[in-house]
This record gives sequence, C-alpha cells and structure tokens, in this order.
Amino acid sequence: MKLFALLPILLLIPCTANAQDNPPMEGFDAEGSDPRAIEIADQVMRALGGRTSWDNTRYLTWSFFGDDQVWDKWTGRFRWQEDSVVVLMNINTQEGAAYVHTAPSEDSEALVTRAYRNWANSGYWLLMPYKLKDSGVTLGYAGEGATEDGRDAYILTLVFTDVGHTPDNRYDVYVDKETWLVTQWSYYASSSDEEPVFTGPWENWTRHGSIMLSDRRGTMRGDVPFLLANVAVYAELPDSVFEDPARIDIASLNR
Repeated sequence: MKLFALLPILLLIPCTANAQDNPPMEGFDAEGSDPRAIEIADQVMRALGGRTSWDNTRYLTWSFFGDDQVWDKWTGRFRWQEDSVVVLMNINTQEGAAYVHTAPSEDSEALVTRAYRNWANSGYWLLMPYKLKDSGVTLGYAGEGATEDGRDAYILTLVFTDVGHTPDNRYDVYVDKETWLVTQWSYYASSSDEEPVFTGPWENWTRHGSIMLSDRRGTMRGDVPFLLANVAVYAELPDSVFEDPARIDIASLNR
C-alpha cells in the first residue's frame, strides 16, 4: 500500500484545462488512459494551483504517524526522523546515512531504505492528486458518482505498472464537480478486487504557498481524527536541515 478552504476562490477557476499546461511525467500511460480521465486530471492540477506552481514548489514538510519528513523536491535531499533516529539522504539516488542520537547507526543501510519507503508511502497520502499523470500510471474513467457525504463527483481509476512497492494496487479517486479537488479515495490491494480495503475523505484543503494541500483523511478507530501533521511549504530552508543529524522540531521551521 502506498502509505507509501479557500473553496470559494476555486469556484472562479475556468472549466477548461489545456493538457500542455500539465504535461505527463515520462512513463505515464497516455495511450492506455481514458481521454476524459486525462482532462479531469488536468482540471485537478489547475485547481491545486497549476503545474507551474507545483514545479516551483521546493520544500515540503509533513509528519505521518510520528515520522517527520522534510523534502527538497528540486534536489532530492530528504530528512526523515523518528524518535532518536535521523536519516539524511537523497531520494533520487536513494543514498544517505542514518544516525541515532547523532551517532552513525550500525543499521544505516536498512534505515535509509526504510526512510525511502516512508517517503514514498506517506508522500502518496499527502501528494496523490499531484501524481495523477505520474510515471507508470494508467488513468481510467469510471463515470459520475457521489462521495459518502453526498457530493457529486467524477470518478477516476488509477492502476500502476512497474512502479512503487505495491504496483498491483488500485485507487478510485473522486473529484468534486464544483471545486475540481479530490474529496475521496478508495484503495484496493489488488486491481482485480471488487471491494476496496478502505474508502476515506480528503478534507481541509488549504493553500500553502501557491499550491493546495489537504491534511485530513477522516477518522481512525475511536473517531480519532486522521491528520497529517506539520504540513507546510517553504521557499527557503537552511542546508543544516539536510546535513545536521541532531533532531529538529519541524513544526518550528517557520519561526
């Protein structure tokens, strides 16, 4: 599994999108994807702030079940920390080092691998709407429907080829007809499954820098809110964030 309101403003977005404004990533299955699904994916990118804004977004932070993550999207530099463990690595090369209480870890290789998997999985929970035309993705169109809270939506299907840690997954992605934002998804462990493992909302869309991000995925057991904490976008961060093995408070990076 890929573990790895400003809505009135969005209503002013024109209902047409040019695919040239949102070119697919290399390896996207354009030939096998549904043309209507591609059109809707381009509308989603526009509602999120536009492809140029996404490409110009450099630093992102988030926390997922206690793991803190800081990503330099332009260079691949990545910081992952959990309790006393800090991993400093590059996502693009998957190379780096791990530290425990600032001392080099004997399990560095395994921890770097773990950090990369956490980036891939938790990053998908945060950034999936930006990855509708990603490498290895085939987009389908399942027609119109409604979310569990009764909002009209277009339904996209995502299947994968030779990408990620669980390429046999499938997602149904619900795109709100009014805002063009993703408001719900369903996850299938296998693309052939008839029933999803879960269905959940994408809530609390908020502008960060020049893009939109959602940090709430409904509730967990006991009606505890399922939140991605410390979601933020930065134009600048010091190099020490990606070089210093001492644990930092990512919630205070903007102070």
